[in-house]
Amino acid sequence: MTTFATAADLKAIEAEKPWADRGQARSMYEYLTRAKTAHGSRPAISYQMLSGPETKKLTLTWAELHGQVTQAANLFRSLGVGEKDVVAFIMPNAMETAVTLLGGSVAGIVNPINPLLEPEKISAILRETGAKVVVTLKAFPKTDLAQKVAEAVKFAPNVKTVLEVDLVPYLSGLKKFIVPLIRPKNPTSHTATVKDFRAEMARMPADKLTFTDTLEDRVAAYFHTGGTTGMPKVAQHKVSGMVYNGWLGANLLFKPTDVVMCPLPLFHVFACYPILMSMIGSGAHVVFPTPQGYRGEGVFDNFWKLIERYKVTYMITVPTALAALMQRPVNADISSLRSAFSGSSPLPIELYNRFKKETGIEIVEGYGLTEATCLVSINPPDGAKKVGSVGLMFPYTHVRILTSQGAIGFRECAVDEVGEICISNPGVFEGSTYTEADKNKELFAEGRFLRTGDLGRLDADGYLFITGRAKDLIIRGGHNIDPAIIEEALMGHEAVGFVGAIGQPDAHAGELPCAYVELVKGKTATVDDLMAYAAQHIHERAALPKYLEVLPELPKTAVGKVFKPDLRRMAITRTYDAALAEAGVPARVVSVVEDKKRGLVAQLQKTAPVEDTAVAGVLGQFSNPWEWAPAPATV
Repeated sequence: MTTFATAADLKAIEAEKPWADRGQARSMYEYLTRAKTAHGSRPAISYQMLSGPETKKLTLTWAELHGQVTQAANLFRSLGVGEKDVVAFIMPNAMETAVTLLGGSVAGIVNPINPLLEPEKISAILRETGAKVVVTLKAFPKTDLAQKVAEAVKFAPNVKTVLEVDLVPYLSGLKKFIVPLIRPKNPTSHTATVKDFRAEMARMPADKLTFTDTLEDRVAAYFHTGGTTGMPKVAQHKVSGMVYNGWLGANLLFKPTDVVMCPLPLFHVFACYPILMSMIGSGAHVVFPTPQGYRGEGVFDNFWKLIERYKVTYMITVPTALAALMQRPVNADISSLRSAFSGSSPLPIELYNRFKKETGIEIVEGYGLTEATCLVSINPPDGAKKVGSVGLMFPYTHVRILTSQGAIGFRECAVDEVGEICISNPGVFEGSTYTEADKNKELFAEGRFLRTGDLGRLDADGYLFITGRAKDLIIRGGHNIDPAIIEEALMGHEAVGFVGAIGQPDAHAGELPCAYVELVKGKTATVDDLMAYAAQHIHERAALPKYLEVLPELPKTAVGKVFKPDLRRMAITRTYDAALAEAGVPARVVSVVEDKKRGLVAQLQKTAPVEDTAVAGVLGQFSNPWEWAPAPATV
């Protein structure tokens, strides 16, 4: 492992030789085979179904993992999956999830799908990728995933086979006998063939592939974006980008002796690339606790005890999880822990300070995105950590801060000037980031720099600071307000756990700043308290929230980002209903739906007879469109 402290150290690594001369694995199977050869008998992955520090666990060595991935790849090929065909998985974390991720990328193109999505979105992704095989859960108590996937597959005609994973073998004691008796009936509302994943895998050879492994770079994964902007888009990842992430982790972060706790979902790039690919590159040991990771029952309460159980050296986290951990005492021996790696969204300064004070552990903050096959930058573990920054660019990654000048093209921003973060590195699939060609139009600056949609700046030392999302900008009467100004200020209040700032519709200014707040468990603060605090700490007058609401919990994505489309839906509903009531128009918003072309659309219902023109007279002043809600289907 190479240590690094400054931008010069990283540039020196880059200067040693071009990326193409690094001799990296040319296929996912070759990559995994190198790990088996170097670390065969060492632990690769551990998994436990329940969160208790002494509950049943399963560990695979690198040799065992290699054998299971070989079987899975052979199974997928036997089901008609070629190099350009897709194996989708809609799974919580399990050992089979990791095996499918790797086996799918060996046999064809693997497509992880968030199991928390609704059937309509799952189905849309399956159609977009043309998936032939789906791996998912067998019906199991307390989850409706099997039912959701059955509904989704019904409208995805390319899916020929559904492979089911039964979680019962992970259970022990009475649960192992009771669950099969209370298991919901398996749904069969589609025409695909349903098979048992483990039984089918067991019929396949584990010592060699039944097909020729192509040693040429190719697309091996499709990941849908799941962030804060609503409708998922599907990004394409090549083997070279996946291996690049693993090379970075193996050379700059992890040693073979490291044990990494990763309670993040394997349908997200953070867990798959900076973590799993880095484990393959370094030979380190990764632990995935519970199917839901951080969301699993008892995980936060048992977290420090799990660190002690596995003698974890590196914990992987996101800001929302850190905030929850800070509400619990450190009740175990965590002396093995050296560092924490946080990603997915910017880490609030107050949260960083709280965590370091409680644990003595340094948080290394990084930045990556689905469209770039993840990793872009990191705060150097051995160098200056600028809190609020996402650090220095990794070797072979070139970041530019650009601002559009209309027909003239792009202008490079000066030091500390905010603009759009644009990236070129081995993880960027130039010109073809998304599966839908139309979505790649205007996605690249100067043909090769991926426009991230993130706003940021570079300081004089080359550290990158993310200041917000271009799409999240609150535009108040032509004045651009970065929501981060509001969020960071309110996060300084000791009672505030999370903040989501958005622009709420306004008839005069277009948008006005609005903030939704989730309080720290056990703390109290009124709206008046928080508004007074905001007035003291937000120095840009135009950015002061015109509305603030405390919610029991903010809506979040599976990896802990505040899900702003839901906040926008709430704000649209509230402002439109208030405007209609004030005008005496008998109608109300019953839902806010997303339309690919029109954005968020308010759907209305009449509470008494009313003309369209009366509604249009009130709601026409706002930028978001409206329509009448469709009549409920009659049976």
